[in-house]
Parts: sequence; C-alpha cells; structure tokens
Amino acid sequence: MKTKLLATALATLMAVSPAIAETLKMSHVRPQDATIDVELRSFAASVAEATSGSVEIELFPASALGDYTAVQERISVGALDMATQPAAAAADRRMQISSFPYLAETWAQAQKIYGPGGAVREVMNGLYAEQDITVLAAYPVYFGGIALNVENANPASTEPNGIKVRVPGVKAFQLEGEALGYIPSPIPFSEAFTAVQTGVVDGVIGSGAEGYYASFRDVTKTYIPANTHFEVWYMIISNESLAALSDEDQAALTEEAAAFEATRWTVAEADQARNEQRLVDDLGATVAKLTEDDLAAMSAKVRAEVWPEVLEDVGAEWGQAILDKVAAAAE
Repeated sequence: MKTKLLATALATLMAVSPAIAETLKMSHVRPQDATIDVELRSFAASVAEATSGSVEIELFPASALGDYTAVQERISVGALDMATQPAAAAADRRMQISSFPYLAETWAQAQKIYGPGGAVREVMNGLYAEQDITVLAAYPVYFGGIALNVENANPASTEPNGIKVRVPGVKAFQLEGEALGYIPSPIPFSEAFTAVQTGVVDGVIGSGAEGYYASFRDVTKTYIPANTHFEVWYMIISNESLAALSDEDQAALTEEAAAFEATRWTVAEADQARNEQRLVDDLGATVAKLTEDDLAAMSAKVRAEVWPEVLEDVGAEWGQAILDKVAAAAE
C-alpha cells in the first residue's frame, strides 16, 4: 500500500513540476548590441516560445568563448553547442569556397548561391557535416570592401599603389589584395586594429562596412565598397547537442532558424547601406564612389589572377565543379 501511495505521489509531482529547460550556449563574433546580437536575442526568444520554454539559448557575444576557429573546433567535438560566425577555413581549407572573391556580384545572385538549395550552401552543409556539425541557417552579412586609415587617390585602380593592408590568413584574401594593387600582410584579427593604429599597415581587407564600423571605427578614414567577397556566416550546432533535444524541439529549432534566415535575406542589403552611411555620418569617413564598370574591372582581374590559384588550394577539380554549378544556376 505504501509503495502504491509513493508511486502515485511521484507521478503527481512529475506531472505538476515544470520541465527542466535545455540551455544551449551560442557564440558569435560581434559586440553586445551589434545588429547580429540584437537579431540573435530575438531568435532565442522565438525558440523559447516555440518550444514552450524547453529550449533556451544563451548568447556569448564578442568571441567570448574563443575565436571562431577555436569555437568551430569545440562545436565539432561537442564541447560547445552553437555559434553564428564565419566558416573557419583554418579547420578545413575547402571552406574558403564560402568567401571566394567575386563569386556573387548582386544580392539576388548571393541568395541563389548561399541561400537554401544554393550550390555553395549545399557544399558547406556537407563540409560541416564532416565535422559533426549541422547548419541551421545562413546569415548574410554584406559585400566586402576595403577600409583605409589613409587616402587612396584612385580607389578604382588595380595598379600597385604602395598601400599596405591587413588581410586574414586565408590565401584567397592575400592574393586578392595583390590583384587589387595593395601590399597584403596576413595579421591575426586580434592584432589588426593595433597594426593599423600604429602604422604597421594602412588599412584592412576582409570585412565590410558593418565589420569596420564595429571593430575599426577609429582607424577608418576611407572606405572603398569594392565588393571584394560576399560575407556570409553560418548558424551551426553540434550534432551531439542537436540529438540531445526531443524530436519536437529539434523541429521547432530548425523551423525558427529557417525563419530567421528568411528574414535576414530581406533586410541585409538595406543593412549594408545603412552601415556604409554610418561610416560617413558617425566617423566622417569618405566612401569612395565606384561605377559598375569599375567593379566589373576589379572582378575580371581577380577572377583571372586569383581564382586559378585558390582552386589549386582547395582542390582544382572539386572547386571547379562548384563554380560550374554556380554559373549554371545564374543562366
């Protein structure tokens, strides 16, 4: 009798006790209250609502859990749950395909390439899967440009200009810097601001207006919107963390991530324009005016000089097959 009463009491307690929420830690690379931080807070609230509070997402902005390469590696082994960040080419050089220079030239092209079902998106899904990571969404950020702490008298020219720029330690960016007339110097992101501030380099290639405003606002006098690459980040989750959720919560998380991406594609272009204007209004920087012909000339030179070498770096046959799919989709 006592056993029966105890079982009944336990069943009643379980029925009335709230379920313990699963808390997922998510890293991202921008400071608190930056655009992506605000948008991810909204996403976290949507996930909590869709799962009736059983899944909570705790954000860690400003790379508080480590730089994005270290974070990706930790997610791969299940030591961290989630991130929204650039793909780490240092973990797999084939991931350079995500930031291939001048692969997309318009926002419409970018969505076809990097959005759901796009050629690069499908490839990135596969590369992440090899690391036991699932891609929940893409986060389109901007077309990249060049930020300088000096003047460039002829920003449309691709002739050698003697201007030294910091580039990420990725072959594509180093070669692109040279092709556009600059002297590239691979410097870790954590040292980049000081390098510009102290005159080790004169500027930066590898980001866009949003990134330069967030991290280089005090050393940006000139911004050249050269469309150097299309910056897209990925919302990723450890397969281990995803599997730990119930089927219902997995479905809700996936659905909210898809909605998050869809919304981002509708606002990203205007967001880029707003950030370019902020460089002028808030910092007094000069934004160079480039024509469509200027951009086409830059694109043609980079495609001719840089693409073959980067293809060798990622695997010529593998990379060319992706470029062929991109070209076919554009027809």
